[in-house]
This record gives sequence, C-alpha cells and structure tokens, in this order.
Amino acid sequence: MAHHSVVTIPLAAAVAMLYARLVATLPPPCPRAGDRPPPHTPFTAPLYSTRGIAAFFLVWLGEFKLLLLTSGRGPLDPALRPIPFVFTATLPVKLLPQSPDAAAGAENVALSFLRVAIMVALLQVFHVKDQMHPYAVFALYGIYIYCFLDFLLPCLAALGRALGMGLEPQFHKPYRSASLQDFWGRRWNLMASAVLRPAVYVPVRAGLGAPAGVLATFLVSGLMHEVIAYDITFRLPTGQLTAFFLLHGASVCTEKWCARRWPEYTRLPRVVGTPLVVLFVVGTALWLFFPPLFGDGMDDRFIAEFNALLASLVDAGGTLLQLAGI
Repeated sequence: MAHHSVVTIPLAAAVAMLYARLVATLPPPCPRAGDRPPPHTPFTAPLYSTRGIAAFFLVWLGEFKLLLLTSGRGPLDPALRPIPFVFTATLPVKLLPQSPDAAAGAENVALSFLRVAIMVALLQVFHVKDQMHPYAVFALYGIYIYCFLDFLLPCLAALGRALGMGLEPQFHKPYRSASLQDFWGRRWNLMASAVLRPAVYVPVRAGLGAPAGVLATFLVSGLMHEVIAYDITFRLPTGQLTAFFLLHGASVCTEKWCARRWPEYTRLPRVVGTPLVVLFVVGTALWLFFPPLFGDGMDDRFIAEFNALLASLVDAGGTLLQLAGI
C-alpha cells in the first residue's frame, strides 16, 4: 500500500468522511459520526513529508472536526453537499459565506511564486547546513515550513474556488503579530484555533475559568503535535513539543494578566511588540519545537525528499517545454 499511498490515503479519508456525513444525518440510536473516526492512515505513507501532512490534516484536525460534528458544532455541517463536506473535513480549510474577490486570488498567486522561490533557495542553502549553527539551520527549517504551508493552503483555496467554494485564509501575516494572543488567536493556523476553541477552550473555561481553558487548549495542541511527530519520525515522544505549547499557554495567560493589571504599560507599539513576539516564538521553537522533528538526522531525510521532488518538477517542466517545442 505504501507505493500507492498518495492515492489510497485521500480515498480512504474521503470514504470515511462520507460515512461520517451519512451517519450524522441519522436519528438516534443510530451510530454517530464520531463512533467511526477516520482511519489512522499516515503510517501507510512512505515519505517523511507525506506522513506529516496526512497526520496534520487527518489525525489532528480531521478527528477533532468529527468530534465537534457529534455534538452539532462546526465547522462541519452534514447538510453540506458531499464534495464541500469532504473538502472541509479532510483539509485544514473553512468555508466562507461568499467567494473571495479575484484581486485577492491574484495576490495569493503572486505570493505563492515568491514562496516557491524562497523554498528553492533554501534547499540550496541546506546543502551546506553542516557548516552552520544548529539553531540557524532550525530557523531556516521554520521559514521553509511556513513558506510550504502558506503555499500549500492557497493552492487548496484555489482548488476550492474552482469547485465553487470560498475558503478562509489559514495564516494572516503572523510576522506582524503585536502579542502572543494576536499570534495564536488571530494569525497562526486559524483552522486549529477554530477547532480547539469549541472543542477544548469553551467547555474548560465554563467549568474552570479562562486561564484553565487557555492552558488546556495549549496542552491538547502540544499532545497532538507529539502524535504528529511520532507519525513522522516513528520515535517515542520526548515531551518537548508539549512543553513548547504549555510554555506558550502560560505566557498567553501571563500576558492577559499583565494587560489587566497594568494596561497603560503593556500596550506596546507595534514597532516594539512585534519584534518581541517574533523573538519569543522563534527562540522557544528553536529550543523545543524543531529538535524533535528535525534532530538526529531526520532533517537529512526531509531535505532529500524535497530535493527529489524539486528534481521531478524540473524534469516534468522540461518535458512539457520540449513537447511544446520551446
């Protein structure tokens, strides 16, 4: 199955989500959608990067979307037509009430080309990574991952528009965050925020208060990242990813408390607040987030896979140019 995982994983996920849509429309005591979570398919993917994407899309977001579906909360709606339902269930996207304008789409295309250029340049830099400080290499991996995700998700949005769906952007210029609350709540991985808020934060806050809700949300996010890391590397969790998210959860709580206690001193101008946020996020990521994913030689596999992918794309482009007589 590993050789055909690029086809079988999406097909298996689509069938599972269609089943979830079907049973979600049935009255009790029929089985509910959450009784049959999507198959744990990332293990069948042969590539490091493919397992990571599948784990993020299906194991992390997909299963939480199904859990919310069982309680009648978004973002999934069984009243959606099959294609939009599968699209939103299996991918980190959220439907908009109306399609975005064409200008926004053109801007995304231009930015996508820029991100591809950055990724190609970084792949060349990675050839000399042994001569660089490990933290510098991890920082470049972070830039690469951001560019990759911010390239992949607009591509999915373009596919959604082709199918007549408007999709909400999943990143909103996180490098301009004025605070950690701004970064995690309004700019970074908005689909994860949209899932965690009703699934974890709201119920915990109702029983134990807002700080507990924040900490519980970041704890769950950290644990799910540990699962994703295990799916990618097949190595037992180290706890570093959970520690990273708990640290940020505690920092968000501290930030909120300070804002209430000393509002006149904590409203920093963006020119000051943004560099501090970026420095904190990058610094803690270099310390806790990237080592479990890229340490101990895992980065070599990552680089080799993307180099092979790039070579395949170049070969395919050359073949197309030859066929076109150019």
